[in-house]
Amino acid sequence: MPVPMTPNAPLLVRNATLPDGRQGQDLLAEGGRIRALGPGLPAPAGAEVIDARGWLLSPPLVDAHFHLDSTLSHGLPRTNTSGTLLEGIQLWGELKPLLTEEATAERALQYCDWAVARGLLAIRTHVDVCDERLLAVRALLQVQRQVAPYLDLQLVAFPQDGLLRAPGALSNLQRALDLGVQVVGGIPHFERTMEEGARSVQILCELAAARGLRVDMHCDESDDPLSRHIETLAFHTQRLGLQGRVTASHATSMHSMDNYYVSKLLPLLAEAGVAVVANPLINITLQGRHDTYPKRRGMTRVPELLAAGVNVGFGHDCVLDPWYPLGSACMLEVAAMGLHVAQMTSSAGQRACFDAVTVNNARILGLEGYGLEVGCRADFVLLQARSPEEALRLRAQRLCVVRAGAVLSRMAPAVAELALPGRPAAVDFTRGPHATPPPAPPARPEQAPSLE
Repeated sequence: MPVPMTPNAPLLVRNATLPDGRQGQDLLAEGGRIRALGPGLPAPAGAEVIDARGWLLSPPLVDAHFHLDSTLSHGLPRTNTSGTLLEGIQLWGELKPLLTEEATAERALQYCDWAVARGLLAIRTHVDVCDERLLAVRALLQVQRQVAPYLDLQLVAFPQDGLLRAPGALSNLQRALDLGVQVVGGIPHFERTMEEGARSVQILCELAAARGLRVDMHCDESDDPLSRHIETLAFHTQRLGLQGRVTASHATSMHSMDNYYVSKLLPLLAEAGVAVVANPLINITLQGRHDTYPKRRGMTRVPELLAAGVNVGFGHDCVLDPWYPLGSACMLEVAAMGLHVAQMTSSAGQRACFDAVTVNNARILGLEGYGLEVGCRADFVLLQARSPEEALRLRAQRLCVVRAGAVLSRMAPAVAELALPGRPAAVDFTRGPHATPPPAPPARPEQAPSLE
């Protein structure tokens, strides 16, 4: 069992900018918590002092949707030549018999190292339970225990091949929950019929309610506008009193649905308290594969969901695996892609996308003590940027990553040296210390397009 991290001496961060625009802020971390926040804080005896130099201090990045059991497996046993979702699932089926618990755990641990260096300190990962051995489940439970001192890892029991379609999937899922997996997953659109998909949603929601667990389903990851399991998920969420504990991941069919139906669906989701996680990098890579031109983007309707009061988060989903041959644990890249695809380029829209990889995802995971307020856990990341917008534009360098008041990672500032007559000797690509900061965002993050 890992030994919990013991906070060292007090840590004082001086002269930071906060995501809400406050500048010149000091933060004192002591005993693993934020003890004080404001300008001009006195340094306790023996405190380590970090001069933030006006850079952006953010709560940790959070990934609400990932697949840690398959990460870093790209090329095993072959690559996805078509680039499609279905070939990725087929390839994963070929790889599963070749997996070992040790290799799966080692790949996951390597990715967790990357995550920490990127300021990503909480991940919800789906783990395939359609394997009688539950090899990946056991491997990731081991990893979860090992990384617990420095990274919150939340596991979802995911019946990749279909709860009712795959023999033994329901029994395996229940066994995974008995072993300690904390979230109930599903994939209703992959069942043999729409009726079977709806039945799987009911079974899984009832199972979660009986066990007092959260739910996170791959829901309608399809270009089919008639794939509407998300309304069934909202119905059972409300019927069973699961409000605030249920997430619909992907929900890409919403991109193809007609506006009238969506105008009915959005209030249902808000009323049921169902959160939605989009996966911008993967959604726009895997969706629209049957289109010629024009090609659909495929990502769910982020601005409309936000405007309806639905909590929307972003996930990385995949890194170097059968579905995606790219990625490096950079949630700022995920958010930057999301704002492009959703056309959320206003200042408010960009900040909403920054929230989608920080505070919104923290709510989805139910993280306690998350944030930059006195009493919160002393977990944060210092970004080489002066605003959330600049952090997204630059995929900002993570200068310092802190967990429970202890520094986990440091990175040198990104600076290019120049040899240009009459010009500065170096550039860091920021707007400069004297640039006028962007205006504060309005109450709503973006004006959603009309559905009429």
